[in-house]
Amino acid sequence: MTQDVLSRVQREPQFRSLEVGEPLQALSAITPELKANTRSVSFSASSANSASPDCSKRDVESNNELNIIGEDVDGQEAIFSQGALSLLNVLCQQFAAEIPELLVQRSHRQEELNAGKRPDFLAQTESVRKASWQIRGIPEDLQDRRVEIMGSVERQMVINALNANAKVFVADFEDSLAPTWNKVVEGQINLRDAVAGNIEYTDPTTAKHYRLNEDPAVLICCVRGLHLTEKHVEFNGLSIPASLFDFALYFYNNYRQLLNKGSGPYFYIPKLESHLEARWWAKVFAYVEERFCLLPGTIKCTCLIETLPAVFEMEEILFELRSNIVALNCGRWDYIFRDIKTLNNHGEHVLTDRQNLTMDEAFLSVFSRLLVKVCHKRGALAMGGMVAFIPTKDAELNETVLQQLRTDKELEARNGHDGTWVAHPELAGTAMAIFNQYLGAGQKNQLHITRDVDGPIRAKELLLLCEGI
Repeated sequence: MTQDVLSRVQREPQFRSLEVGEPLQALSAITPELKANTRSVSFSASSANSASPDCSKRDVESNNELNIIGEDVDGQEAIFSQGALSLLNVLCQQFAAEIPELLVQRSHRQEELNAGKRPDFLAQTESVRKASWQIRGIPEDLQDRRVEIMGSVERQMVINALNANAKVFVADFEDSLAPTWNKVVEGQINLRDAVAGNIEYTDPTTAKHYRLNEDPAVLICCVRGLHLTEKHVEFNGLSIPASLFDFALYFYNNYRQLLNKGSGPYFYIPKLESHLEARWWAKVFAYVEERFCLLPGTIKCTCLIETLPAVFEMEEILFELRSNIVALNCGRWDYIFRDIKTLNNHGEHVLTDRQNLTMDEAFLSVFSRLLVKVCHKRGALAMGGMVAFIPTKDAELNETVLQQLRTDKELEARNGHDGTWVAHPELAGTAMAIFNQYLGAGQKNQLHITRDVDGPIRAKELLLLCEGI
């Protein structure tokens, strides 16, 4: 981040909280659906130019072509409309080529670490960390996120999670889902039905029927990371970025309905490793908002901090996405793995046994407290992470699971986190009770906890050694 960019931002008016309402009247009617009844569906940029509203007046090259080469999936015509494919096509044309460059930068950074360099805060972005700025704001329905449940986009899970005693359901196309073509397409259909409020499911074995309650949780879509491709869709003969596939289809098929309900197109972004990758997402969001005549900041995102390099760039990530971001999340399990992988050549960096890696371990506790301090300083929420426990039918063992859950969530709440994750609907109530106690009556979050009493956290504290095995 250069000084001239920072100075321009400092001259901008203070961001305000966005009031999400109905989409602008300039939006066109829903475009006709493209009937994708064959194994290979081609979509050229010439049809993309007339398929959806485009306030930016950007033209696309006529030789760019999107091809769906995956087999037909029942109901796919509902999500592969002309407008949805138009958006996916133009996003691939505008942004797909940058991803390999970002991944090469990851490799170069890892090579430096393998050669002995240790992770540290970036000297070239010190001005960003020292400057006074805030994110744009947090929509009303995202201000209270004290319990979030994360799960796959399979139909029964979507219904159960939205009905759980949680504020938010994170519908995950990434770690929670084996991304077969059928499951990815069916997941988009399931989320479209959930947003419409008419999702239902009958278990073929038990005949039990599932449907949404009247007041379901807020829905956030977690797209796949930048390192993954969707091999069943090609752009100019190459597999497209899975992140763009997930984002474009969920956004296009649901943004009108979400805005009309007083919510919005909300996303979780996983596996970021640098603020430059956050900048790429910011450009994607800004392009789509302009193309669909939406107010800047209508699209909202939460970034998972689950890689060691990203921990040292949390403020920069918030800064790059300041128009759209509302929170960071402690993605602890991927973070532990990436800690091992990133420092693989550093023989002195050894972790203790996995069952002992709880959030009171020194390097994880520092991670949690720094994330809270950084987020609240910038007006963003600080989400806690996932406990790797699920309920069991063994009463004695289940009580042990619940006690471990309570201990973990109490630590997060004391550190100042605004909410936490659970992996199963039956754990939501226990986590909710703990955050209700710590937040207190009438409080939606803990943004008032600044952790200013903490001393500066240095790189060596984020890299504290464990005792080992």
